[in-house]
Amino acid sequence: MDINYHLDQVSFRYSDQWVLRDFSLEVHEGEILGIIGPNGSGKTSLLKLMAGLLYPQAGRLTLRGQDISTLDARALARQAAMVPQENHVLFPFTVAEVVLMGRFVHQNGWGWESPEDLRIARAAIQVMDLEPLVDRTFQELSGGERQRTIIARALAQQAPILLLDEPTAFLDIKHQLEIYATLRRLNQDRGVTIVVVSHDLNLASQYCQRLLLLHEGRRFCTGSPAEVLTAENLGIVYGCEVLIDQHPEAGTPRITLPALVSVGGVFKNDTRTTLF
Repeated sequence: MDINYHLDQVSFRYSDQWVLRDFSLEVHEGEILGIIGPNGSGKTSLLKLMAGLLYPQAGRLTLRGQDISTLDARALARQAAMVPQENHVLFPFTVAEVVLMGRFVHQNGWGWESPEDLRIARAAIQVMDLEPLVDRTFQELSGGERQRTIIARALAQQAPILLLDEPTAFLDIKHQLEIYATLRRLNQDRGVTIVVVSHDLNLASQYCQRLLLLHEGRRFCTGSPAEVLTAENLGIVYGCEVLIDQHPEAGTPRITLPALVSVGGVFKNDTRTTLF
């Protein structure tokens, strides 16, 4: 199996504190890899390193055999499309215009969009259920609508690797399921490699083929959802007890929080007591 990303003893820090330390990982072509872990464990920083938005201070990161630091922005964008957690569009571009921006990396010079560019953008808009919003400006959209627009822009980019940071943030259940179903179709039908950061352990369990669990900037474990999502692993990394059973349809691990019981105005479970 070909390797898209190879990280060898990568370390990264913003200032004095290391965010990732001595980190090694391989991302295989055609897989769906989920990155999970508590806040501050290094998930977003790792994704930005893969996107070439950050560079390691130590170690080596290669994309399809090339050191990522040697690739210019256009070459990187043709290989990997990034969907960040926070999206800012400063000017009043419409939804259609934002999605068309994904075609820029395939254009030469400053020419107008080709019929093929327009066709691909329209298809991405349709996939993300954005047709009623194409003439609205990005600033007029809700948080969920903005997220779907940015994902559509990434789809229009048609990169063989898709990097997503919390792609279902701000979305209702319907659109959460639709986005993960779309990611699975892209993976199965087009062979797109997908790396997704998620706080939703159940969605990650159900849709990702392999999971990477981070703990304090280091790889705690990698493996199938059944191998990674154990009560012991999650208890160590997240510092709380969870209940794990099997999803009735998918057969993947399903995580449930223990019930809180109110006793005299005090909520109690097996791990902590919270006064209000």
